[in-house]
Amino acid sequence: MTMKHSLGIICGGRSGEHEVSLRSASGIFRAIDRERLEPLLVGIAKDGTWHAGPAEELLDNADDPARISLKPGLPRYIPSGGGGRMVLRRDGQGPGPETLELDVLLPIIHGTDGEDGALQGMLRIFGAPFVGADVLGSAVGMDKDIMKRLLQMADLPIGRFAAFISPKKAREAFPRLAAELGLPLFVKPSSMGSSVGVSRVDDEEGYRAALEEAFRFDDKVVVEEALPGREVECSVLGNRHSETWPPRASRVGEIIPSQELYGFYSYAAKYLDDNGAQLLIPAPITPGEEQRVQELAVRVFEVLECDGLARVDFFLAQDGRVVVNEINSLPGFTPISMYPKLWEASGLSYTDLLTRLVELALERHARRAALARDFTPA
Repeated sequence: MTMKHSLGIICGGRSGEHEVSLRSASGIFRAIDRERLEPLLVGIAKDGTWHAGPAEELLDNADDPARISLKPGLPRYIPSGGGGRMVLRRDGQGPGPETLELDVLLPIIHGTDGEDGALQGMLRIFGAPFVGADVLGSAVGMDKDIMKRLLQMADLPIGRFAAFISPKKAREAFPRLAAELGLPLFVKPSSMGSSVGVSRVDDEEGYRAALEEAFRFDDKVVVEEALPGREVECSVLGNRHSETWPPRASRVGEIIPSQELYGFYSYAAKYLDDNGAQLLIPAPITPGEEQRVQELAVRVFEVLECDGLARVDFFLAQDGRVVVNEINSLPGFTPISMYPKLWEASGLSYTDLLTRLVELALERHARRAALARDFTPA
């Protein structure tokens, strides 16, 4: 970047991961290189209203993961586009500037309406550069059913699974799933992240309760086989069409959830309990295993048409296989989150990582802006 840009960090949102998003945004706001970027939080409340301002003016309990929230009574803004920027116009009277213009956006809304392509589509319509996967990559990466089908078609190693849109058919399928996939099973909303609505089940009674929980969050549910082994993750950074920074993988990290407390890497283990899991960076695996995970991570990133950033999660199965679990196109981004910590272990600091992501967003925007829009038949 040769000039200083205003950066809008879009956070909050209406999903079950609202608080996680606020924590990510707070960490990003503090770490931004102020010589290159002028950050502003753009907070979307749980009722869908938009607000903007410095982090200290928007956030309550910023250092408490269980109590962090947007402050009440904030001035409202209406988003629009113009001149290749996002424009925020104040809605009604009150404190704050009447108009805010943002050169580039960093969406860090995890989950529904932030990570699934909905927000990315709006930013595309506004014509504003933004960090991360575009509409398609966001949508297919969010939907575990579609994601797994695409990975399967690309001959990438995934676990066995089934997807249901009918709660009745899902309930009736338990005997077949138990026979084909074995027990325990994992039941998940198809399009949620951060382990929201995820359950590990060992019998039919637990399975029925898990279906009820998962269908609370989504109208499609995925049931997966359990893959005993180790959980490892790899961060990917780059743009698929970039000659200067094509997708590349970080070092690999391992997650060891507290079996006594949670049994798997649940929402509480990830975000609410400092003792919920142990993170080992780099993972204590062989060089060959690390190379295999890194190669698969980049391949998953490319197959699912991601850009900018993603974290790819794997199982190292007990039989020696490396199995893709899922991709997260907008991973947690607090200073202690796995995505930035893996890049820090790979030689790229948290602040420099954020700068690189903005550079990648501007690079992709320039490439797309150069594409022909008008067609005049001969």
